[in-house]
Amino acid sequence: MIADSLTQALKQYFGYDSFRAGQREIIEAFLGGRDTLAIMPTGGGKSICFQLPALLKTGVTIVVSPLIALMQDQVTALKENGIGATFLNSTLSGRESNQRSQAILNGAVKLIYVAPERLFNEQFLEFLNIVKNQVGIAGFAIDEAHCVSEWGHDFRPEYRQLSRIRNSFADVPMIGLTATATERVREDISQQLALRDPYIHVASFDRANLYYEVIPKQGADQSYIHLYQQIKKTQGAGIVYCLSRKRVDEIAERLRIDGIEAIPYHAGLTPREREENQTRWIRDDVQVMVATIAFGMGINKPDVRFVIHYDLSKNIEGYYQESGRAGRDGEDSRCTLFLGYQDLETIKYLIAQKVDPHTNAPLEAEQRIAHQQLRQVVDYAEGITCRRAILLRYFGENFHDNCRNCDNCLTPKPMEDWTVEAQKFLSCVARTKERFGAAHLIDVLRGSRKEKVLQHHHDQLSTYGIGKDRSLDEWRQLSRSLVHQGYLTPTTDGYAILKLNDRSWEVMRGQRQVLLPIERDAEPVVADSRDRGDRPVDVEILFEKLRLLRKNLADEQAVPPYVIFSNATLNQMAEHQPTTRRDFAKLSGVGQKKLEQYADDFIGIILEHHQQYPPPSPGEFRDSPKAKMEAITSKPKSSKLATNQATLEMYEHGLDVDDIARDRGLKPATIWTHLVQLVEAGYAINIDRLVPPDRQTIIYEALEAIGGDSLRNLFDHLREAYTYDEIKIVRAIWQNEKEPL
Repeated sequence: MIADSLTQALKQYFGYDSFRAGQREIIEAFLGGRDTLAIMPTGGGKSICFQLPALLKTGVTIVVSPLIALMQDQVTALKENGIGATFLNSTLSGRESNQRSQAILNGAVKLIYVAPERLFNEQFLEFLNIVKNQVGIAGFAIDEAHCVSEWGHDFRPEYRQLSRIRNSFADVPMIGLTATATERVREDISQQLALRDPYIHVASFDRANLYYEVIPKQGADQSYIHLYQQIKKTQGAGIVYCLSRKRVDEIAERLRIDGIEAIPYHAGLTPREREENQTRWIRDDVQVMVATIAFGMGINKPDVRFVIHYDLSKNIEGYYQESGRAGRDGEDSRCTLFLGYQDLETIKYLIAQKVDPHTNAPLEAEQRIAHQQLRQVVDYAEGITCRRAILLRYFGENFHDNCRNCDNCLTPKPMEDWTVEAQKFLSCVARTKERFGAAHLIDVLRGSRKEKVLQHHHDQLSTYGIGKDRSLDEWRQLSRSLVHQGYLTPTTDGYAILKLNDRSWEVMRGQRQVLLPIERDAEPVVADSRDRGDRPVDVEILFEKLRLLRKNLADEQAVPPYVIFSNATLNQMAEHQPTTRRDFAKLSGVGQKKLEQYADDFIGIILEHHQQYPPPSPGEFRDSPKAKMEAITSKPKSSKLATNQATLEMYEHGLDVDDIARDRGLKPATIWTHLVQLVEAGYAINIDRLVPPDRQTIIYEALEAIGGDSLRNLFDHLREAYTYDEIKIVRAIWQNEKEPL
């Protein structure tokens, strides 16, 4: 298969003009009959690496998938592209299974999705032998291949049997695919799948479009408020992960009460409830899925704008894959982890429950691995260096630069000298003979009268009570930081006993300084960088019309909207505004089947739109060299002024902020920004509908009292009873009044 024909097939079936990094090499290896292992981040295009070869080779490709939802999702997307695909699983009746089996034998199917349990059913193995003899088996694709490894974050024992495929079909090539695998896991996958001299491709794990941040939990109410604010100000779908079913239900219900469309997902719901909730979220009928980690594997929804771990994750691989469900379309997205140390204790308790079901004895090896993994998550959460570098280092990839897209790089925490407190702590370790853990040492330092302290006569030590001036949480943070920075050595994976080392004595002798990052209050959430407010108004309006058409078509066919077209394709459509099938076919994501099926509908919307907003040049793409040059030379003032004035016109016609945002396809935060900028520019705007006069008066008083230099100070002075938007617009008027004439 020559290179040009490969690219041609990619465009024909999937609508893409070029391969992503690594895809061509993987496809060529698998097409050549070589076993292959592909490690590519979520959104990196793994599926095409086995789907395209399946279409170009004789026979069918068997895809092993761990979840029914994953099978259904991928089969739906393939059929939408005109590709013969089916799944065989427990949701089908006997008649449906027979019909699909016959379609396979008739050569109408190129990809068959099955669960590993079905694959080793004797009856199904017999069927596969018939398939091999009649139509041929082109290959086996093992999706989510990390499930085969006990070192993987989602180990599934049934995957261990997959090596039997090699015994039954020795001459059929196999490809394993996963988004997350350390070197140890990669070796285990190759061994467990019995891959022979595999071609191994390990893509970069860097997801440059994802913003990573860690937020300390500050009590249930305060943490929920920050969660709510972030969701409220972020346009698009999102996932909130929680440790327990109870927390899932509580957060989902509270978000609904506060006006955010949210639904739960956990094992306590019936299979039908889980399926219905997942379908509603995938089809954009609700914005937020609140879930345990049981949700998400294989979900292909590309336009997830945020993933929030409201509770601490159990391991780095799980966190990376779960957070990686954001931004699969390449658009900017936000990944937030809430760090609460009570969650740490909860996870330790869950680890302690790992016991042999037959003997009830602790599974010490599994517990040891789990404690190691938990320590790595805490290291990430408490780290003061680049978040991206910490994550990539875990997967064996070096990243030395400032990523400019995480909290530590954009807003590094100030450091504070804690050498004296460290000396007190280390001295307490020494005086208690290095036989205790952090909890007991902190009790001694804070002068506790607990039985354990008195029993060991530690109330008589010179370090007893010398740490009363620091809070329990501060001492906990110091103890963990001393371990992370190498000033103490834990003897077990659970930090049970702390031992001194050479670096400990250097601190106690005053030869080393110990610095601790100062935890600050979470900053107010601002609109994310995806805001398209600088695009022409007519493009924004057209995008919303196209999005509505996509939703209606998706509802008619009972498929997710992104199966019709991705947001990236819709954005291109709104910007290029093709009015012929020839131009429509140039859009990324438009293959032959979708061109025939949808081009006329979307072109009709564009032509209708042109009656109200004539295009700059008929038939010319907006990103032509001429259009790009015009945008560069004319953009600085006109587009910003035009979009602000469009907001002002709608506001003066009586629409409120939410109405304007909805009609223009923008975020409410963007509309507030427009109005503030207009006030700052000297426009006389009556803001009484935005901020009632009595609230304006109180903000004015605060401005007179402390000035307008710091929004944060004003927010705190007003005891968080007024939003930043209210404060900003009143401050803009106040500053105008203060300026000399």
